[in-house]
Amino acid sequence: MKNTSLCYIEQDGAYLLLHRVKKENDLNRDKWIGIGGHFEENESPEDCVLREAREETGLCLTEWRYCGIVTFVSDRWEGEYMHLFHATGFTGRLKDCDEGVLEWVPKARFHTLPQWEGDRIFLALMESRAPFFSLKLRYEGDALREAVLNGKAFDFLE
Repeated sequence: MKNTSLCYIEQDGAYLLLHRVKKENDLNRDKWIGIGGHFEENESPEDCVLREAREETGLCLTEWRYCGIVTFVSDRWEGEYMHLFHATGFTGRLKDCDEGVLEWVPKARFHTLPQWEGDRIFLALMESRAPFFSLKLRYEGDALREAVLNGKAFDFLE
């Protein structure tokens, strides 16, 4: 299982999102997601998210919250532990990203954009400031088949 970080940077009612349109063979192709990436050797989740934010956006995070761990299981891709963060403070200037197009998207509009079905679950938990959580998402192809929140089945079809 690989470890990754994902961060939703928020300012003035909008999230800084990455529209994944630049990389070939990208499992997130055409999706709108937060910023983040793979852990490097000896990095903690915080080390990873701070480095990835700086590399992908040019921003240095100054205020963030570690929200939870999302376990992705798929019949197509390697398993993944994704460490989810929400940031509300930063310094620096936004730069171009080689993985996609960065855009400040109003939170109300974000839910209308292409994203993984499971992302809607962990975003709702993040936005509600739920206590630190563990969420397991099992996909078959692009379809979410199972969600387990803190060890209990979660009805995501509601």
